[in-house]
Amino acid sequence: MKRLYFWILILFSSASFSQDYEISMKVTKEDLKNNSYEKDPNTEAILIYDYGNAFFNKETWRLNIEYKQKIKILSKEGLDRGQIEIPLYIGKNSREIIKNIVVRIYNLENNQLVVSKMDESSIYREKNENLEIVKLIFPNVKVGSIITYSYTKTSSFINKYAPWYFQQDIPSLYSEYNASIPGNYEYHIKLVGTLPLKENKNSIEYNCLEAGRGAYANCAIYKYVMIDIPAYKKEKYTTTEENYLSRIEYELSVVKQFNGEVKKISKSWQDVDSELKGDSDFGRQINKKKLVKDILPNSISNISDDKEKANAIYQYVLDNYRWNNKSGRYDASIKRLLNEKGGNAFEINLLLQNLLYSEDLESYPMLISTRENGLATKIYPVSTDFNYVVVKLNIGDSTYYLDATDPYLSFGELPQYCLNQYGRVYDIEYASYWEDVNQDYSITQIGAKYKLSDDNKLKGNVTIGVSGNNAYSKKKQYSENKNSYLESLKNTYQNSSIDKHKVTSKGKNPVKFIEELEITSEDELIANKIYFNPFIYKFFDENPFKLEQRTYPVDFGYKQAFLYTLEFDLSDNLKVAELPKPTNLALPNKAGLINFSCTANDKKLSIFVRIKLDKPIYDIGYYSALKTFMSKIIDLQNNTVIVLEKQ
Repeated sequence: MKRLYFWILILFSSASFSQDYEISMKVTKEDLKNNSYEKDPNTEAILIYDYGNAFFNKETWRLNIEYKQKIKILSKEGLDRGQIEIPLYIGKNSREIIKNIVVRIYNLENNQLVVSKMDESSIYREKNENLEIVKLIFPNVKVGSIITYSYTKTSSFINKYAPWYFQQDIPSLYSEYNASIPGNYEYHIKLVGTLPLKENKNSIEYNCLEAGRGAYANCAIYKYVMIDIPAYKKEKYTTTEENYLSRIEYELSVVKQFNGEVKKISKSWQDVDSELKGDSDFGRQINKKKLVKDILPNSISNISDDKEKANAIYQYVLDNYRWNNKSGRYDASIKRLLNEKGGNAFEINLLLQNLLYSEDLESYPMLISTRENGLATKIYPVSTDFNYVVVKLNIGDSTYYLDATDPYLSFGELPQYCLNQYGRVYDIEYASYWEDVNQDYSITQIGAKYKLSDDNKLKGNVTIGVSGNNAYSKKKQYSENKNSYLESLKNTYQNSSIDKHKVTSKGKNPVKFIEELEITSEDELIANKIYFNPFIYKFFDENPFKLEQRTYPVDFGYKQAFLYTLEFDLSDNLKVAELPKPTNLALPNKAGLINFSCTANDKKLSIFVRIKLDKPIYDIGYYSALKTFMSKIIDLQNNTVIVLEKQ
């Protein structure tokens, strides 16, 4: 995100939009004859021209937003663009209105440009208490059609002014947004996303609005343009699209009346901290030793080591209070939780914070926005951005983040949905502050020992230990259904059968989930040779990165490391006939690596694999390298062969 100031410089892009289409609302025969888009050959449609103009009406002082779009349909899948829905908000004393709807559909028939119009009968309205949906059904839409439409929306809801989305789910050649903001209103303005503006201009229009008795306002005029905008296409390892869709957003900060009155709308963090302190669902639930007096058993209170005690308190909450799968941001009562032995995330984690505090352990509630909720803005305080709370615990020089809602989470481990970059730590004595949420590496360690049995079968003993977030699904599935877990595990070893299986770690949430297997490889002797793929364990099923261009970061949520060693006892009955070459690949800036090597002598074959992803989040500049990185892993897993020969 970038803060846009009135004096911001123009940002330039080296790209230029395609000249294959007329970049305006005008439709030509050439537009209709062109049925492809070279930069995204598989797109179902393309937004050729996208225009918005927001301004305050001189007579009504209502906000008017003019919209214009020109869309080309390129495939059958794009025929869904033959209708749009426009939301209109309804308040207690005002409502949004749509007017000046103009729709045209252009087709090429017998080399003649044919124009169809939409009539009033193709406009449908659905209404509830707070919203009216206006649905436009366009006539005669075909593959190859071009649709143009325009309308004006008027609104009295100006707190968010009129946000503008440059990026859509189809490519856009040109998107322009114009905004005229009277000096009576000051807005926080932010640009979201990673795509650059081609044009960013501003100026002043004097006496743009009049209010009678000689009162007038000057307007700040803004013009923003983006070109060659790739479609937003969702892929694995990301958060909500609202974090990354390129757009401009507004938040009303100050209103200046003509009588000299100044009304502050947005707040400082000092204001928000004060409100949170008196919040019955939050501030009044924090640091209350009396509230949790005599809850903990003496066996926990008497523990002398701080980390051991904190871990015991954490486990006590996990064992005794059940989460109802709700956040509870505006409905939290620790008293109710204590009575009912179950409750929402705010209640459970604020109880945990109180218990830690009651034992003089330095702990604070940390407000976060979950991955699906979107990033909390840092530009200005918006307390409603936060929908979850965890606990920050300081012990000596170490910091731990705790969430006691899930019995399969280890001490110091947050669930995946909480790993959304940062949160706001609330210190009831002092001020709140931002803090990044960092998790330790999730480490997968595999050790295997193989030999050829008397009946010419490849037998192996395998030990697998997984810690961190990658262990969560294993702990959960195994604890809830051991048979189902084993069946799932058997399916992952496609070239081997599992003869024995045992989990040696204890409890539901061990720091490391450890299992031991005895397996038999299905590779057989063929003309006295065995063609053996040493990757009995697949780190990734497929390359998750398939886009030509990704416009948002790759967000794993946490760093990962995979370590794999295999020893093959050759004894006197096998020798190595062929070994694969070693592989070493590194991501730029030491952000990750792949090491693969094989060594052998007369008695033993040794295989070593190390894979590291050293960042929880990779910005878009890494995308091409990550695609190559993952392709190499998949290639190693699927195509590595060691040839063993029986003596």
